Order: sequence, then C-alpha cells, then structure tokens
Amino acid sequence: MTTIIHKVRNPNWSLPRKRSEWIIWIILALMFLFYLMPVYVMVVNGLKEAAGVSLSTMWNPPASLNGGGFLEAWERLSPNMYNSLLMVVPATIISSLIGAINGYLLAKWKFRGSDLLFTLMLFGFFIPYQAILIPLVQFLQLIKVYGTIPGLIMVHVIYGLPITTLIFRNYFVGVPTELVEAARVDGAGVVKTFTNIMLPLSIPAFVVVGIFQFTNIWNDFLFGVTVVPNPAAQPVTIALNNLSGSFSVDWNVVMAGAVVAALPTAMIYILLGRYFIRGLLAGSVKG
Repeated sequence: MTTIIHKVRNPNWSLPRKRSEWIIWIILALMFLFYLMPVYVMVVNGLKEAAGVSLSTMWNPPASLNGGGFLEAWERLSPNMYNSLLMVVPATIISSLIGAINGYLLAKWKFRGSDLLFTLMLFGFFIPYQAILIPLVQFLQLIKVYGTIPGLIMVHVIYGLPITTLIFRNYFVGVPTELVEAARVDGAGVVKTFTNIMLPLSIPAFVVVGIFQFTNIWNDFLFGVTVVPNPAAQPVTIALNNLSGSFSVDWNVVMAGAVVAALPTAMIYILLGRYFIRGLLAGSVKG
C-alpha cells in the first residue's frame, strides 16, 4: 500500500525544477500559442456574421453563437467533401496495398534488376506534376475515365507508389530475414509468406502510409481541378477555392470552409498521431 501511495504522489511526469527547464517549457508554450493563432482566427471569424469580419476586429470573439458562416460553408462544401471521401479512401487503401507488395518484394525477394527498378521508381518523386498534365489528360481520355472520380483515384494511386514503396521497403528491411527463410522451409510461397507473416507485422507502416497518403490526396488541388473539370464532381479543395466570389468575398464563410475542409485530416492526426511517430521510427532502417 505504501508503494502504491508513493507512486501516486510521484508520477512519471513532474513540474520543471531547473531554470533552464522552465525556459524550455515557456518557449514551447509560446510556440504552441503562435501556431494556434491562425486556427483561432479562422474559427472565431467563421462564427461571425459577414458584416462583423474585418481586420480591426478579427481577434474579437463573436457577438453571438448562431453558427455564423459554418452553416453556409457546410451546405456548399458537403457534396464536394463526399467526393473527396470517395476519392481519398480507395486511393489510400489501394496505393498502400500495392506499396506493401512492392516493398516486400524489393526487400525480401531479391531478383535481377530489383535495385535498378527501385531506383527508377523513386524518380517519381522528382517529376513535376505540371510536366505531365497534357499526356496525363490524353491518356485518361483514351481509357475513358477523364472527368471521373475513378480516373482521379488512379492518378493518385500511381503517384503515391514511390513514397508507399519506399516506406514499406525500409520497414521490411528491418524485419528479420529468418522469418522469410523459415516460411520457405515450411513450404510457404511468396503470397502466403506475405499474407500470413509480413502483412500482420506491417501495421505500423500501414499507419504511416495511410496518414501520409490521406493527407496528400485530401489536400491536392492540381489534379482535382485538371482531371475533373465538372464542379459537381470535384473534391473539396477546389470547392473551397470557389467560395471566394469574383467581386466580393464573405470571409466568414471562407474561414469556416477552411476549418470544415481541414477537419478530416486534423482528426486523422489527432487519433493516429502517436502511431505515426512509432511507424516512422520503425521504418527508419537504412536499406
């Protein structure tokens, strides 16, 4: 009982005792407040009426909590948010699975030219999106998926393969090769070894890849406006840009829309942030 009371009175964390520790904590607190300032401005001004938003009053809280611009922002963005979900979820899952297969083969089943193939795949990082827009549109028109959500999904899957393959390959390099050799001795082939052994071990890598892909695809603007010219089928990033009128801007609606559009990615990081760091550390082995 005495030991339990001692642990309760002396938890693992404690207040800073040295002056240097207090300085570090104060600096971190100031940085935290500094980075929260834009969020505060967007939320506060999104809750105001259009007439109450100005540079002189942007720091003031709203006079009343009646929704402000959030109601209109949600009404105008909700169809496009649904389009974004239809695009992001399949693209993230498919690119993650293909990246896992590629990383597994390149890390544990070496074949002639595998290193060259991996190097060529990584060149996808350095190809500017703007350089391939015309042939990309022509190809999508050729296979009859231009202007559709499936076409946009395919584009994001292909462009996500370099980063997903890199993350999974680095992760699988850290998995003991003895597991693969033991599976071979037991008669397991490439597919069975992957599904029964490597896939259950790669959950941290899937979390990292899932968060990374979800964020990048959700925030994409260029492919969304190029591949899907129909405003009704475009993702939320393009609809958010269209909230600004040609002659006047309802800043309360625009700021509320920015908050609404950022909520899915924010929730992903809030719920899975700690697993994201663990997965990055787990896949930090040089291969």
